[in-house]
Amino acid sequence: SKGVKVELSEKETTIDLFLIVDYGARIPDVAWRTQERVKNAVESMTGLDVKAINIHVQGVNFDGKGS
Repeated sequence: SKGVKVELSEKETTIDLFLIVDYGARIPDVAWRTQERVKNAVESMTGLDVKAINIHVQGVNFDGKGS
């Protein structure tokens, strides 16, 4: 999969995001910021109500190159 799963109904959506975070990042902070940014972007671009954004951390990047 590509890291994003979206379920749509007529007026709302649920989004699952599958992330790999950089070593040393505070996972709760990354998850919170990601949820807020995706929610704001989706609601402003589509007019849909975002019911939930589920963050799934799939792994940790140790190579130090960042994203």
